[in-house]
Amino acid sequence: MGIFSFFSREREDDEDEDELLEEEEVQYVPSREASSGQVYKGMQIEVTLKDSREPLLTGQITEHNAAVIALARLPGELSFKTAPLGADVSLVGYDKRLVPIHFSGTIEESTRTSFRVKNLKREVHTEVRDNFRLPYSAPATLYRQEDTLFTTPEECQLVDISTGGCCVQTDYVHMEDEILRIRVKLDDYTPLTFLGQIVRCMERGEGKFRYGILFAQLTERETDSLNKTLYNLQMGIRETHRRTSGGSWYNSGYYRDD
Repeated sequence: MGIFSFFSREREDDEDEDELLEEEEVQYVPSREASSGQVYKGMQIEVTLKDSREPLLTGQITEHNAAVIALARLPGELSFKTAPLGADVSLVGYDKRLVPIHFSGTIEESTRTSFRVKNLKREVHTEVRDNFRLPYSAPATLYRQEDTLFTTPEECQLVDISTGGCCVQTDYVHMEDEILRIRVKLDDYTPLTFLGQIVRCMERGEGKFRYGILFAQLTERETDSLNKTLYNLQMGIRETHRRTSGGSWYNSGYYRDD
């Protein structure tokens, strides 16, 4: 059995067929050879102060041109952290083929609800993180490695996730290098369970802790499936499934959230 179960969700058979998009129109294409690299409204951007390892904030683009990017909060998120005007920042987002796009710039506006960067410059990174990381707030649960029956849950909140690992926030104290089991619920897909190791610990104040967790290596099929799901969540595309007469699942197309 793989590290996580694959995603499936049933739709009613009488649902209007015109809600479905043809598969080739929104087909998941993870290839990095496709040179899109386009910035678009609604694109999620992670901002980090120069010479800092800790992200300052993650927002979505509301305005952009060759010199400026303006960000608003992600749905469901609370206030932005603020930073000094004029501070230098690095930005990274992912285009519609999940290829990373890097920028540098200077903070022009920083409030609890909006963030604006000027003097924008595109950067080329020769060493690129292979795993697309999706900022995503969702319920998650931690279990000790020896808790193979999942009897003692520790409730936490997912901060972001990729095929390589995730970040969670919790009230519980753990140590670097500790091995845990992680169960996450992405949208209304089937819950996923991973085995992972804590590689980074961060105290967030008021009894809150964030942990960067490295997943045990996924199989190629698991990696492809999770990548596809993260892409769908990023783009607002929902994969649909139907049952055959024998009870097995097959893919019946995609539709978008409007």
